[in-house]
Amino acid sequence: MELDSALHPTSVLRWLYVDFNSYFASVEQQLNPALRGRPIAVVPVATDSTCAIAASYEAKAFGVKTGTPIYEAKKMCPGIICVPARHEKYVEYHHRILEEVDHHIPVTMVCSIDEVACRLMDNETALPRIREIAASIKHGLAKNVGEYVKCSIGVAPNRYLAKVATDIQKPDGFTVIGQEDLPGKLLGLKLRDLPGIGYNMEKRLLLAGINDMNILWELDASRMRKVWGSVWGEKMWYFLRGYELPDEETTKSTIGHSHVMAPELRDPAKAKYVARRLTLKAVSRLRRIGYYASYFRVAVRIENGPRIEDGEHCYRAQDTMTFLHMLDTAWNKIMAQAQGKKIKKISVSLYGLVAANELQPELFSELPDVDLRARAKSEKMSHAMDKINHRFGRDSVLVGMLPSQGKSFSGTKIAFTRIPDVEEFLE
Repeated sequence: MELDSALHPTSVLRWLYVDFNSYFASVEQQLNPALRGRPIAVVPVATDSTCAIAASYEAKAFGVKTGTPIYEAKKMCPGIICVPARHEKYVEYHHRILEEVDHHIPVTMVCSIDEVACRLMDNETALPRIREIAASIKHGLAKNVGEYVKCSIGVAPNRYLAKVATDIQKPDGFTVIGQEDLPGKLLGLKLRDLPGIGYNMEKRLLLAGINDMNILWELDASRMRKVWGSVWGEKMWYFLRGYELPDEETTKSTIGHSHVMAPELRDPAKAKYVARRLTLKAVSRLRRIGYYASYFRVAVRIENGPRIEDGEHCYRAQDTMTFLHMLDTAWNKIMAQAQGKKIKKISVSLYGLVAANELQPELFSELPDVDLRARAKSEKMSHAMDKINHRFGRDSVLVGMLPSQGKSFSGTKIAFTRIPDVEEFLE
């Protein structure tokens, strides 16, 4: 990808970005008054061996943050309260938030479960008007969503800088980065404060002699691209200077689910039920969004050991039985390598996605490796199961396991970059 050298930075404040502070923890405090003002960590499972997936600001004051092991968090903050994650509540509040923000300014893009971006119209780009909109959003959220669900708002010429601005003042902040503020407001930031610079990228920058924002700012676009090893580095050069670049279209390429095992489920015999449940969930979602897949992959992380994975190809499918058969084949190969060791994490993924309305018609009524009639019957059965589970509740009917064996670990989880549909909590 080559970027247009004729691009020019804009002095117009074009984007307003809303970032919700300690989102999961804030929702829990809103729902439960007993947690307000207290240090809490939201956890995936009730064990000290897991990590915090969110921390309240009261816990952050002790150094607890996302990713902190709970056994360490309890040493850092002896009074910390561990709260099991309720992902369906976070999605419910997410939609309430979208509705409320949309009352004050149209939401242009949902960036994650706790972030939205709004493009300002020409009559909204003056700073006094922007302040009115921001204050209106905060007031509306406190009144109609909850006073503990707070946000920081950033404003800038492009969406990237507006997101950066939200991190400058937290919690409940409001920060503007205009063209006249560059590079001044950026030079006090750490490299990791910039979206797109994670742990591994920071290491790469340090090895290249780039250890602070001043040095990064002095790089030219071509050097940024070389250091990153991709066009993203060059794009960041433009973003940091207030350029607005066109968004790239993306297509769905995979569907997957993973689960960190509670200690009582780490035995391989019990872990197999988790793998089956994750497979059922992924394939149900595949059908709901109207796709077929042609490759299935399962991976396990051995407790205190390596990651082992295996995959199977198939003729395009969306029925449950096809993928369960592939799971059995892959699982047996993985277990032969695992040699009975306990399993800490399981992931399943579906690849080779094709939308149902884009399938090419078959030239032949029979294929050498596929019984198309049996496949069609299996698809009908799978859709019937979906209807039953949506009507009577998740896990009302399962294949190869009792509903009671799936309920303890079959709930939908949220990745911050992907927001589950409400329907996923029924799958």
